Amino acid sequence: MSRINSNVPSFVAQTNLRQANKSLQLNLERLATGLKINRGKDDPAGLIVSENLRSEIASIDRAIDNTQRAINIISTTEGALNEVAALLTDIQGLILQAANTGAMSEAEIRANQVQIDSAIESITRIANSTTFAGRRLLDGSLAYVTSGLDKTTIGAMTITGASFGIRNSIPVQAEVTRTAEKAQLFFTGAALASATTIEVQGRDGVTSLSLPAGNSQQDIALAINANTDATGVEAVISGSVLVLQSSAYGSESFVRVEVLTGGAFGTYKDVGGTLSAEYDEGVDIEATINGAMAVGRGLSVTLNTAALDLSIDFDESATLSATTSFEILDGGALFQLGPEVIANQQVNIGVQSVAASRLGNGVVGYLSQITTGEPYALPGSNSAVKKQAADIVDEAIRQVAVLRGRLGAFERSTLETNINQLEITLENLTASESSIRDTDFAEETSKLTRNQILVNASTSVLALANAQPQQVLALLGG
Repeated sequence: MSRINSNVPSFVAQTNLRQANKSLQLNLERLATGLKINRGKDDPAGLIVSENLRSEIASIDRAIDNTQRAINIISTTEGALNEVAALLTDIQGLILQAANTGAMSEAEIRANQVQIDSAIESITRIANSTTFAGRRLLDGSLAYVTSGLDKTTIGAMTITGASFGIRNSIPVQAEVTRTAEKAQLFFTGAALASATTIEVQGRDGVTSLSLPAGNSQQDIALAINANTDATGVEAVISGSVLVLQSSAYGSESFVRVEVLTGGAFGTYKDVGGTLSAEYDEGVDIEATINGAMAVGRGLSVTLNTAALDLSIDFDESATLSATTSFEILDGGALFQLGPEVIANQQVNIGVQSVAASRLGNGVVGYLSQITTGEPYALPGSNSAVKKQAADIVDEAIRQVAVLRGRLGAFERSTLETNINQLEITLENLTASESSIRDTDFAEETSKLTRNQILVNASTSVLALANAQPQQVLALLGG
């Protein structure tokens, strides 16, 4: 049948030509942009997923940058602490040299003191001048601020990490569940019936004492106490009992007494009441902090959790069930290490001051007390003062070493592993986003070729369809 008012084959050809042109334009757009999703209508569901992935990728990129910056800060801090440690080692050597009074003149000791003064001044200068992008690192600006600390129960405290989250402060409650004890041996008896040689050993060393016949408990105690510095064992008289005890608390301290020659050394027993005991060791304190069991060592307890990392040195007068409460108000360095601003993707770490007035503690003293004019200056001092000065430096070296170790562990175990994990996540998310949104050029090129052919074919078919109505003229005799 031939009609001229409605050329249906032409309509069909036009529809297919429009579809082919539309597909061809889409192919060209995807090849030009490199994206197969250029607007929402291209793939609504894919667009939603890919936008979420892009947001996660941007957050992870920033988290990686944050972690790298944290590494730079920790490295800067640790580098400065390395110099402080070197200065403390020099001070330690100068004190040991000054203790050799048999070979050192007073003028040489004064010269050593001048060097110590200079080194201590340099330590304080390093503490005040170590900065990163204007932020001071070692002057105590990154230490935690507390309120309500009971100094009669707590001798010293170090807070190394606290997670505030959305809280303005962190309440802390510590309760003693077992008191610390010294190692103790109890001796009863009158004066020695015969000459006796005993060996006394403690944490600091061992010595033998030759005790003549007739020595009373007071005489024995005097002989033992004369060697306390060498053994770590001291003697006290309690009524009719001679008590030999360690000078320090905890399981690392012990007392051992053995009769080498001579008669009996009286009747003796340990804390548990065991007769003829020759050895006893101390007991570590036990405590709970915010309901969690803390690890005890001597008079110190340590708690290390994701929310709170601190150590508390209890006063030796702390009794069973003694409870102390305080608050951590502010402080620390907060590092945002994850892609979300939530507590479990943040780390807060404290860095205490390493100024000379802060290195040391209230028991042995502080580094600033070794300088000229202070109680533990070397010139004109006796051996006890020099030993105290050495003890202060040993404690300062320990504190700096612990701080460096903690920062090093934080950098290696937290920051570097965090970057590794984030980079793996970034790689996977980027691959996922690319598979959804990016153009597959091989596939799109083949579609382009197909649509080009369809456009050409549809154009030819349309020309034929438009020519078909002219056949009607033959029927009219034209």
